[in-house]
Amino acid sequence: MNLKYNEKNNQRIDKYLVSLKLEELFSRSFIDKLINSKNIRVNNFPIKKSHLLKFGDEIEITIPRVEDSEIIPENIPLVIVYDDKYLAIVNKPAGLTVHPAPGNASGTLVNALMFHFKENLSKGTDGLRPGIVHRLDKDTSGLLIVAKDNKTHSILSRMFQERMIKKYYKAIIVGIPGKPEGIIETYIDRSKSDRKKMSVSISGKKAITSYKIEQYFNFFSLVQIELKTGRTHQIRVHFSYINCPILGDNTYSNLKRTLNSIPHNFQKKVKYLLANHLKRQALHASKIHFNHPITNKEILIEIPLPDDMQYCLKWLNQYFSS
Repeated sequence: MNLKYNEKNNQRIDKYLVSLKLEELFSRSFIDKLINSKNIRVNNFPIKKSHLLKFGDEIEITIPRVEDSEIIPENIPLVIVYDDKYLAIVNKPAGLTVHPAPGNASGTLVNALMFHFKENLSKGTDGLRPGIVHRLDKDTSGLLIVAKDNKTHSILSRMFQERMIKKYYKAIIVGIPGKPEGIIETYIDRSKSDRKKMSVSISGKKAITSYKIEQYFNFFSLVQIELKTGRTHQIRVHFSYINCPILGDNTYSNLKRTLNSIPHNFQKKVKYLLANHLKRQALHASKIHFNHPITNKEILIEIPLPDDMQYCLKWLNQYFSS
């Protein structure tokens, strides 16, 4: 693909390419990847994403061919809550990894999607992630959008970037935030001490989380959350940061921290709950709201809490009702 820059003002190449909203350039991160791999050149020279374009510059973009994946379709049960020729929305259960990775080639949501939708999935930018526009952590349950073709995938990616898709979560947290509703705003970067984790940092990318307490308990809360940005592990990092970690989250909290937040005479009950009924973080993607990328039809999907979180709420009502 060849483009000519005919703007009078100088622009960064990454921002310019994002503004074009080309179907072939799925996302800002995909553009960065193409620049880093020297598949985007200006006047036949490789450049950095901060390169300033000048009037008359020739931009050459090479889109590497996405190899057909060798993912084996698997008949894994899948709850499909919305389905048309362009996209589907599924209710991912906790414990299901979204896509294959080294050492984890099977038993993922993608294996299930390949079985249920066969070839009717976008290839996107990665042969190992057909249909996947956004992700949920393995142990987070809830709504996830799947693209069935590359055009839909590309538009959905831009909609996520431009915050045109509203995502709401429900979480049971340890503790009670200082305000009944509020906004948590920080910068999030990869942890320097553990590369598998994220952390609040003065560097990194801006992360904004809005919350509202739905139900109070003694020492716990049920909160509704709206993501204003989509950083890795954002909700878990933010609530740990304000000292109200997600109940059951052993990455950004731990059992000792939870038990230290409640009276001694209730600690055995909490240990039993986490060992036998809630074996993951109590976080659920409960609602999604957007206009369809092709038909512009309004889509609003809301699903109830899964059984383990519903059990947990009944348990909290029994022992920690405020």
